[in-house]
Amino acid sequence: MAESVLLNDRYQLEEALGSGGMANVYRARDVVLDRLVAVKVLRKEYSDDENFQKQFWLEARSAANLSHPNIVTVHDFGVANGLLYIVMEYIDGKDLKRLIRERGRFPYEQGIPLMIQACAGVGYAHRAGLVHCDIKPHNMLVSKDMRLKVTDFGIARALATIKPGERSDVVWGSPLYFAPEQAVGEAPTPASDVYSLGITLYELLAGAPPFTASSADELARLHISARPLPLSEYVPDIPPALEEIVMKVLSKEPAARYRTADQLGRVLQKFGTAPPPAPKQTPASAPTVITVNPEIAERLTHSGAPAPQYVQPEVAPQPYQIPYSPPITRTGPAPAYREEEEYVPQIDWITIGLGLLALLAWGGLLPFGLAIYFSYFPPK
Repeated sequence: MAESVLLNDRYQLEEALGSGGMANVYRARDVVLDRLVAVKVLRKEYSDDENFQKQFWLEARSAANLSHPNIVTVHDFGVANGLLYIVMEYIDGKDLKRLIRERGRFPYEQGIPLMIQACAGVGYAHRAGLVHCDIKPHNMLVSKDMRLKVTDFGIARALATIKPGERSDVVWGSPLYFAPEQAVGEAPTPASDVYSLGITLYELLAGAPPFTASSADELARLHISARPLPLSEYVPDIPPALEEIVMKVLSKEPAARYRTADQLGRVLQKFGTAPPPAPKQTPASAPTVITVNPEIAERLTHSGAPAPQYVQPEVAPQPYQIPYSPPITRTGPAPAYREEEEYVPQIDWITIGLGLLALLAWGGLLPFGLAIYFSYFPPK
């Protein structure tokens, strides 16, 4: 479809944004609401398939009911000139695949926030009962302020209605990213989207997908049976915890992965917000500078060499300990007795005087008592 075409008297095509095996994407203007939109026009071979048309309407309605900051909003869909089209929110940016090609691998500090946003959008769709089925960096649009939005919900499921004999590599155009269960023809589940998110995360961090091959069949075999190279082979300084998360997401069995995109997003959020362990530091003390003897320094200065300075090495502070003093023992003869050292007790004359008075009193009463006794009992 040529540019400058007016679809259904409403959408004025302005510029081609991209072209793929199943559709062409245009920047257009909604002349009714006077706003920029993105219009995806499907190729004729898909638009003419009745089964695809029916499923496309169902999936487009489901996608239009999704309202989330990390999902491209679907505004409208219809048919013009015998071609199916879908009108979406216009994102002024690039898809994640193009960014990876331009920049190479992303540092995990920049890549994790993008994947957290992708998980938030896909997780919201999972809670609404919708499986994307075609998660890949091509379907993740990144604006200039690094806001990521997932697009093309439901289109892959609509493509699954085409008869097996009519399928082509273009229809199943995401063998780099589909899950092992999708490779063997099983119905995709939220765990399948999680696997595709893991492949995208791997490519984002390593700069290349974990599996590459010359044919879709070989790629399917690798997804089913091959083990991806550890991320540390590409990025030696990647945190081991992050590498473990990626390898868990890429498990062959769906039950071994994170169950939903929300769960994966929470794990990445926890990893991304955890502060790195701070290196242990010991308080540095100012070094003691010991200068050289002035005479030597003067001779060195006159000779043209700078006066050296000796910096005393820092010594780690030690805990204070009370010094031990052994008991003093005498080994020589005992010292001579000195008279001034003899203890002389003090005499308490008041106490002595009172004692004498008591004794005299007792001595005076004794004769008086004897006289009384003999007066009653005279001796015979």
